Amino acid sequence: MNHVNRIAALALALSAATAHAALPPPTPAQQEAAAAKKAAADAQAAKDKASLAASMDALTARWRARAAQQGWKARPPIAIAAAAPAAAGAPAQAAAPAGQPDGKLTPAGAAAPIKSEKLGTAPPSTDVKAGPTKAEPAGTPPTVQKGTPKVHNK
Repeated sequence: MNHVNRIAALALALSAATAHAALPPPTPAQQEAAAAKKAAADAQAAKDKASLAASMDALTARWRARAAQQGWKARPPIAIAAAAPAAAGAPAQAAAPAGQPDGKLTPAGAAAPIKSEKLGTAPPSTDVKAGPTKAEPAGTPPTVQKGTPKVHNK
């Protein structure tokens, strides 16, 4: 049986190797068609984005008008800057943590005392239980009543 498994694994590996053979490079006509398809998709995405922004603006204007009529408190809208497009082929770079140049702890940060309840270097929070829950005496009915309560408003 073990011999059969080895042969099956070898056959599977050989078939996978042939399936991953390198494809020939695309022809210039195929490259142009792919570029045209990408340009059309980009144009459609830009059109959809503009349509979405317009519908969101219309909805916001309608809500703000209704809010003013009904006396609701409405805060002024917040302007959000558009994200800069990433350069093609450039790897994404993560920013260093705030206040830590190059992602390394500064001497002042390293010298700061660590306060932690877990380590015992900070006082316990006020919302922590003072002690374990006390056991109820035997025969005490449960606090939560299961089932449907009897209603007298029929």
